[in-house]
Amino acid sequence: MKRPTAPSERRLRTVFLSDVHLGTRHCHAAELADFLDNLRCRQLYLVGDIVDLWRMAQRRSQWSGAHTRVIEALHALHARGTEIIYVPGNHDRPLRRVCGLMLPGMRVRRRAVHVTADGRRLLVTHGDDYDNVTQFGGLQERLGDWLYYRILTCNRWLNCARRRLGLRYWSLSAFVKRRSGAAERYIARFVQAGLDDAARRRLDGIVCGHIHRAALIQRDGLIYANDGDWVESLTVLTEDMDGALRLLGHRGDVQAELPPRLRLTTVELPCELAA
Repeated sequence: MKRPTAPSERRLRTVFLSDVHLGTRHCHAAELADFLDNLRCRQLYLVGDIVDLWRMAQRRSQWSGAHTRVIEALHALHARGTEIIYVPGNHDRPLRRVCGLMLPGMRVRRRAVHVTADGRRLLVTHGDDYDNVTQFGGLQERLGDWLYYRILTCNRWLNCARRRLGLRYWSLSAFVKRRSGAAERYIARFVQAGLDDAARRRLDGIVCGHIHRAALIQRDGLIYANDGDWVESLTVLTEDMDGALRLLGHRGDVQAELPPRLRLTTVELPCELAA
């Protein structure tokens, strides 16, 4: 793992984050607020499930001062000149009704195409559109959802104990999922569905969230970037001024990176060699 680099050490071109789930007890709002306070970027994509309107509608929400700090940090970024684009997900689906409109401090889009500094065109979408080809469905899906939230509760208790011992954050839920064959097959189907969608649109790749599994890979000439979440992985995807992409942890540690695309340049030859 590379040396941690605080986002405030340089100005980033673009940052992508998703699956914050503000309003739920498993959201790591304090860590995200700290990250945003130090962030300097031209453009910020909120790639869905930022505020968990679905759980709020079920009256199962929990809102603390840390959650309010996240909203305040987003307002501060906008005030400093950051352009904010909100691409709603399935947990903040009602915002899709205002796609195409300008809200105070942000633009709302159903999906977007981001052009990197080196000219690569990336589809930006939450990822729930691929549920029809990835989900188990029925009782198995509901049981998996129930089990997932039980694991998140254990994850929260475990990391409370780790903080008291001076240990760094560690995701129990991510550890369990990586050892589940069914979970790995589900994630593989999701990745392929996203890449297929980008290929159909003749784009260079995709940036998404939804499945709470951060990743930055290149396959068959296409980029698959999942910016992770702020429930388990606490990660963001960033773009440097030259188009380089990096997956960062909340402390600035680089977890994966892709260099900028090489551009062919024309070299002027002396006149006697030009022929």
